[in-house]
Amino acid sequence: MASQYRKGREHSCNLAAKAIKHAAALDRLATHPETVDVWTRTAAGSRKPRFSRDDIAAAAIRIADAEGFDAVSMRRLAAELDAGTMTLYHYVRTKDELLTVVVDAFLGEVVLPRRQRLPRGWRPAITVVATRSRDALRRHPWILDITDDPKIGPNAMRHFDQSWQALESSGASFDDKLDLITAVDEYVFGFCLHERNNLKDSGDDIEMVGYIEALLNDDDYPALGGMVADLGLQGVWSRIHGHVRDPRRFDRNLARLLSGFEASFAGP
Repeated sequence: MASQYRKGREHSCNLAAKAIKHAAALDRLATHPETVDVWTRTAAGSRKPRFSRDDIAAAAIRIADAEGFDAVSMRRLAAELDAGTMTLYHYVRTKDELLTVVVDAFLGEVVLPRRQRLPRGWRPAITVVATRSRDALRRHPWILDITDDPKIGPNAMRHFDQSWQALESSGASFDDKLDLITAVDEYVFGFCLHERNNLKDSGDDIEMVGYIEALLNDDDYPALGGMVADLGLQGVWSRIHGHVRDPRRFDRNLARLLSGFEASFAGP
């Protein structure tokens, strides 16, 4: 569990909260244009390009959805697009560039469409951002397996920009806004990682219940032993199983997180 928690924090820093770091370093990007080359480079020649970055990213996402991100390769993409492998290198030249366009396409599902406005209040607005992030991660859970650090793209910037817009009415300081955006991203990624990795069983895991029962014989778990004495082992297991799968849990605990920030904004 501890390793999963650490992994969740790493993902949230690498993919979503990372926009904060890059937003603070835009002057560095101006002096190192190679870091954004994939977004500014145009195809050579006078003919209309056969593919776009969006086409390639969409194909990669289809493959990853069906087979996992490890299945995504230039050869596999070429087969999906009915193209030559070398042809694709005119559009994305390296694995890092491919990862960049794929992650940015994923974030395109997180950001609000250009014509859609955020709610007026900061709490409902940031809740919309968090919920869209959760829903996109549920559609594409393989994103949680990406440990590389892709370069920032347009949708990563929009995600950060919309998160900042959501907090305009909060009255929070610059640093408090950064804390809130990061905490919400970490909550969403951690929630989705736990949901994907640990909530696959049906709840009728007789072997696991038997294992816990055997451990309780050692008297090393007084709190759990007390719960079992009150509810019975099957009762405790059923309550915990139902609780972690409660469809209202995400919203309930997100609201508690936001309430804590709201109280801190008001001061002592």
